Amino acid sequence: MSWVKFWNGKTTIYANARHEMAHYRRIADEIAALVLERNARVLDFGCGAALAAERVADACGHLYLCDSAATTRSALAARLEGRNDITILAPEDLTSVPDGSLDLIVVNSVIQYLTPDDLRRGLTLWREKLSGQGRLLIADVIPPGIGPLSDAAALLKFAAKDGFFFAACAGLVKTFFSDYRQLRARLGLQMFNDAEIVVLLEENGLTARRHFPNLGHNSSRMAFMATRARLPRQTASRAEVADQRSLRGH
Repeated sequence: MSWVKFWNGKTTIYANARHEMAHYRRIADEIAALVLERNARVLDFGCGAALAAERVADACGHLYLCDSAATTRSALAARLEGRNDITILAPEDLTSVPDGSLDLIVVNSVIQYLTPDDLRRGLTLWREKLSGQGRLLIADVIPPGIGPLSDAAALLKFAAKDGFFFAACAGLVKTFFSDYRQLRARLGLQMFNDAEIVVLLEENGLTARRHFPNLGHNSSRMAFMATRARLPRQTASRAEVADQRSLRGH
């Protein structure tokens, strides 16, 4: 099983429906707060079930929801039918979005599941889609040394606040024996420290800085805000300058 196949199936990462809704509502509200202009075009890449996507759509001009899982896209299409301000896409469909047209791209809890090559391809694509003043938020980045126990502690704190603590306790036991834990142990998750993610973004034509807070409930994970880097102007060689001058008769 791959991560794509895992997310395309029926997962057990949420303790119950209340947990799932609380998670997506919080993410949606935090994305909506990042929208600077009412007519902004926003992409939520790796959106998952996006149960509160309407909150983001109400804050912007147009919302693109992109996910690799076909079952997720089908459920989104059925639930959001009639919302002309929301477009649902598979990753390969992003080529239909005009280059330089997106004001905000959010990639939340995604890059840990990508291979290094897939991540580089993603960064190239996201950069191409950003407008001149557009921003790319990569969130829920896992730093080295943060493991399942830290994630469990963050979940229980979130659950106690939002009223599903006992369900979360039972959910953690279920997760221990789940495909997710086995797949995480076999495939691993990509982890980055601050410097590594900034260098990676810079290598792919983006200028990045640490962003606070992280999206969602897990404050031990990190978020980074990036913009398109200005490419250095090409400088003509001395020989080229001499040739140009001779052609002009200087």
